[in-house]
Order: sequence, then C-alpha cells, then structure tokens
Amino acid sequence: MSLELKNIYKIFKSGNTETVAVNNFSLNIQKGQLVTFLGPSGCGKTTTLRMIAGFETPTNGKIYLEGKDITNDPPNKRDISMMFQSYALFPHMTIKENIEFGLKLKKLSKKEIKEKVSKIINLTGLEGLEDRRPDQISGGSNNVLH
Repeated sequence: MSLELKNIYKIFKSGNTETVAVNNFSLNIQKGQLVTFLGPSGCGKTTTLRMIAGFETPTNGKIYLEGKDITNDPPNKRDISMMFQSYALFPHMTIKENIEFGLKLKKLSKKEIKEKVSKIINLTGLEGLEDRRPDQISGGSNNVLH
C-alpha cells in the first residue's frame, strides 16, 4: 500500500483570524515503511494525521491511497485507522479490545482480527500491555507505567 500527500495545506479560520496549521507538506510512504512525525506542539503533526484519516479536509493539496485520490472521501470510506493517544479510546476496554473494535465492525474473521491485533501490538511496542486499560499505560509524556 502507498500513501502520498501532495502539497498539503490546512488553514483554520476563526473570525478574521487565519492560522496555518500545515504549510505545503508532501510525503510519500511505501508499503512496509514506518514513518514518525516529530516536532514541537502546534507544528501540524496531529492535523496532518487527521487529514490522512479523513477527519479534516486539506485547504489545498491532495491525498492519495494506492494512487486513488481520497482527499474528499469520508473516514469510513478510507482503509485507514488512527488511534488517538487518550480521547476516543474506550476507557472500559483493554488495549487489545480497543484495537479489535474497528476490525469487528468491518466483520473480519476471528483469525484476521487476531493477526492484525498481534501485528499492531508488536508494531507499537505494546507487547505484554494488551490486557491493560488505556488509563493503565503511559500516554507518552513521561514513560512511566501506572
């Protein structure tokens, strides 16, 4: 799978004020690549991820998945997932159950779900933590497990 962002801009408007959140950002990710966004608070990391997932629409630019323009497709029409650090996780579910949730909605087989959950757990370095609830692991700010 490939993901391409071409000249992405995102401007938020509030009254007479415009804030440029993402300014002419391009990126090409090929299947198997692991990409990390690093930068200070407010530099556009989350806004970019929200545009890729379909929760925000770029002001300008295009987003392609497998060569198909998905810029204006709603989140449920993209084969992309986004896991938020804290909100949007079900606090009463384990990490594993949170990951399984969307896969069950897609009506994948139990075998496929197990394989995908295992892959995500390994990819994110959460081995051994999958049976904890979100409030029982660090949000990343201090690397301390509760």
